[in-house]
Amino acid sequence: VAGTRHTWSRNGSARVPPPAMCGIVAYLGPRGALVFLVDGLKRLEYRGYDSAGVALMLKQEDGATVEVVKRVGKVTNLEGVLPQYTNGSSPTLGIAHTRWATHGPPNDVNAHPHVSQDGRIVVVHNGVVENFKALGEGLQRKGYKLKSQTDTELLAHLIEDVQKESNLSLEAAVRLAVTQVEGAFGIAVLSSSEPDVLVGARRGSPLILGIGEQDGVQEFFLASDASAVVEYTRRVVFLEDSEMVVIRREGYSLVTLENVELTREVEELEMSLAQIQKGNYKHFMLKEIIEQPDVLQTSMRGRITLDGEANVRFGGLEPLMPRLASARRFVFCACGTSWHAALVGEYLVEQLAGINVEVEYASEFRYRRPILANRDGEEDVVFVISQSGETADTLAAAQYARQKGHLAIGICNVVGSSIARETDAGIYLHAGPEIGVASTKAFTAQIACLTMLALKLGHYRGHLDDAAYRQHLEELVAVPDKIKLIFEQNDKIVDMARVYRYASNFLYLGRGFNFPVALEGALKLKEISYIHAEGCAARSRSQARSAGGAHPLRHSLPRRYPAAEMKHGPIALIDQFMPVVVIAPRQDATYDKVKSNIQEVLARRGSVIAITNMDNDDLDKDCEYVIKIPSVPDFLSPIMYVIPLQLLSYYIADMRGCNVDQPRNLAKSVTVE
Repeated sequence: VAGTRHTWSRNGSARVPPPAMCGIVAYLGPRGALVFLVDGLKRLEYRGYDSAGVALMLKQEDGATVEVVKRVGKVTNLEGVLPQYTNGSSPTLGIAHTRWATHGPPNDVNAHPHVSQDGRIVVVHNGVVENFKALGEGLQRKGYKLKSQTDTELLAHLIEDVQKESNLSLEAAVRLAVTQVEGAFGIAVLSSSEPDVLVGARRGSPLILGIGEQDGVQEFFLASDASAVVEYTRRVVFLEDSEMVVIRREGYSLVTLENVELTREVEELEMSLAQIQKGNYKHFMLKEIIEQPDVLQTSMRGRITLDGEANVRFGGLEPLMPRLASARRFVFCACGTSWHAALVGEYLVEQLAGINVEVEYASEFRYRRPILANRDGEEDVVFVISQSGETADTLAAAQYARQKGHLAIGICNVVGSSIARETDAGIYLHAGPEIGVASTKAFTAQIACLTMLALKLGHYRGHLDDAAYRQHLEELVAVPDKIKLIFEQNDKIVDMARVYRYASNFLYLGRGFNFPVALEGALKLKEISYIHAEGCAARSRSQARSAGGAHPLRHSLPRRYPAAEMKHGPIALIDQFMPVVVIAPRQDATYDKVKSNIQEVLARRGSVIAITNMDNDDLDKDCEYVIKIPSVPDFLSPIMYVIPLQLLSYYIADMRGCNVDQPRNLAKSVTVE
């Protein structure tokens, strides 16, 4: 049944906590807290943020106070105004935060931490308080004055109000206060009335407890992301939804928000410090592009068997294969880059396995009341795809599907994430931590996993005989080594970037399997270089289907994305200042039409960059630049052809002086709607 939990497909990696948009770090222990807090904030910079702040517990003979320092902009701005402490005087309890604005613009006032009206209680918060207006009006009627435009400040006042009314401890006040909150939150809370207590709680936004030791004395770390604590400890406890942790110097306790005591094993992080460091690379994004051959090998390791009988094995999906193979339709739900991977998956599953697929924007899926079948022999299966496993819209799509009694399958990178918990079964990418905000290696790992799934289903359903199945798997396994050959053209891509870095607009053109790659190439460029870019297909999706062979009966659902045929709009943009990137694999059935499209661009004085096969010289004469990559079958071309597009975007953004790893206004994991 849909409600039965199956294990996810993994190949040995240990659990890693999922990331959040904003960042929380906190420390309670024997050493100075400030060093860890600043280091932790710097580790979380890759999440995307616009301001940062810290709160430190200052103990004095006549009591304790909390010192709060916060600044708009980067952590370096904050460092310049932080207090300096002499040896032995540094506070040993503190919380810190990087904020990605949701309520109120980025400024010093709206930055976290936020303080209660009486100045005792200090809060940092990830997530969104959906009923903040009603809570704010109620608190204002009681005389509380709001200094910021944030929803987080309300939490500080709310905890104070609950505590004053019932004379409660900080732990009890936090627990009762958050029961009034609608929406997602991960919080860390201090109170000068209890200067040796740190409280954390979560619902929908990740939070982990790190446990270490300094000179024989226990120390505790609280964070929203493992990257903040891995330098100090690998021993962690994962907070689940609707749980809180109360940390004291002598130890910690876990309880539910209903005040039920919990016990949980301490786990060991497999993440290494080297994985979240740039090494000798200028940016994380470049490192992650270059890592892709190794990432793909890791993703396939233990899953593809070529010794003896060829096979793909997904441990978590094996019990569900009969249901998946007999499904009426797959519905892929995703956002951003993962949505583009889902589009590739649509072509893969339909052409290799003969199963009807629809791709939905996760943000629209549950709101438009989709028509889903749930009858024997007429079952629709919902797949949700996300790098982080915490994308709010994608998570909501999984929850909606399961609430309606449908089988929900997840595909994500982060082990133990919310999507892994909220789906019936799934596939882990095993791409390793992805630090750059603009996704690269997770995208190709998603396509690799979708390719393995399509091949397995195709063989299971009889669409691929044993010989074709083996041949396709051998071709997939060979892809990582072929990607390494693309890197040999790095200097040529750098030259291209130098020429086109001042362009104001780009057009990306792809057909069939490479239509989603055109979309992804355009997205990468505008994400990190801020150049307007548009990806389009030169023919409608129905034409692509007819060229690709027979497909199952198409059910009459609303189209999720209108095919942007070049002649029906984008061609009007082309002039001598418009570079056009054309994905032109020679083995594609529409290659001659691609050449015609190139001529149409040239006739309008456009500048063409072509990406084609190594043995193809047809385009050399007409195109400004031609990047030639190793030949692969059509169904593997998306993994190959996206690599030069990633490199082109990276080098253009770097030459324009953009912050490649932390592009403006973007967050790594969109955990709010």
